[in-house]
Amino acid sequence: MSHYDVVIIGAGAAGLMCAIEAGKRGRKVLVVERNRHAAQKIRISGGGRCNFTNVNTDKNKFISQNKNFCISALKRYTPQDFIKLVDMYEIAHHEKTLGQLFCDESAMQIIDLLLDQCAQNGVEIVKEIEVKKIEKLEGVFNVKTADEVYTGDKLVLATGGPSIPKMGATSIGYIIAKEFGHSIIDTRPALVPLTFSDEMKDYIAVLAGISIDPVEVKVADKKIKQTFREALLFTHRGLSGPVILQISSFWREGKQIVINMLPDTDMFEILLEAKANNPKQLLHNLLSKYFAKKLAVYITEETNVDGQMGSMSDKKLRIVADMVNAWHVLPNGSEGNRTAEVTLGGVNTREISSQTFESTKTEGLYVIGELLDVTGFLGGYNFQWAWASGYACGQAL
Repeated sequence: MSHYDVVIIGAGAAGLMCAIEAGKRGRKVLVVERNRHAAQKIRISGGGRCNFTNVNTDKNKFISQNKNFCISALKRYTPQDFIKLVDMYEIAHHEKTLGQLFCDESAMQIIDLLLDQCAQNGVEIVKEIEVKKIEKLEGVFNVKTADEVYTGDKLVLATGGPSIPKMGATSIGYIIAKEFGHSIIDTRPALVPLTFSDEMKDYIAVLAGISIDPVEVKVADKKIKQTFREALLFTHRGLSGPVILQISSFWREGKQIVINMLPDTDMFEILLEAKANNPKQLLHNLLSKYFAKKLAVYITEETNVDGQMGSMSDKKLRIVADMVNAWHVLPNGSEGNRTAEVTLGGVNTREISSQTFESTKTEGLYVIGELLDVTGFLGGYNFQWAWASGYACGQAL
């Protein structure tokens, strides 16, 4: 039996950051990881280049039933703080779009940074270890595995959610949190492509591979004000691309999404002008100036409107314009945890201190990162939450 000041379950972004800070404070720290390698999600993030933060981070880029919970940690550890760490390791990086920062070379540079910091601060990491049971006995946490029992005065849950199970992700963190008295805000895949019914999928398959940039997307629900403007990609299963991943966190089954395929263009005015000035032009040829030919033809087929512009009634032109500027689409689901970048929902933050991340249900228990009901938008925000929550927790251990 090995005893530690702190045992952290999960060697992801939040867990490693927490371990580093606790180690700096002289704590004897153990990180327990079920996978063969630490930080698997970091490795595949950002197309292998890790979108490690976003300079535009603020509370409005996060979804939670407790909107203000994230403020304290985000103020105490900012994107600039992590950038300083990246610069200290001379990791070249660049801003891609919308404040997103990526490594020039490889996500492995971020992992190596974190592991080096752990080594410098005496953090022990054990891998390929599956936790079987955790109990708190006489004020000490007992972490039981198949071959070992690790004990700790404090326990940190940093397991993340079940998104991307091929990376070893599971729901174990929720199970442990429940055992220690916590409630879980309903979880669901987030930042995930949306899918269509088989009938719709077959009909729209001709568009697979076509992308539009930018488009604006919102949920057809007056209660949901959020709108995103980024690129959209048609797939053989449905819709993807950054704008769809973003809106997926707000979309719910049974709701339509509204797609403006030309957010800076009033298509009705364009059509009226063409009708007056170029009456012999065919509608699908006009639309081909703005879209891939297959998509232009699809619009005419979907609206059942085509022919010479001069022969079109204003009513028909309005139907076409509405599809371009306000196309209502009904997804039937998402691709689920298999491809979801994060999990929406999680441990109820009203049961966690926003200053220390300690549980109000069990003394000495802490919960950080994705496991909490705090979910960032696409674009480096979830990593910044991992760094910030891990840092704040590590400072309290």
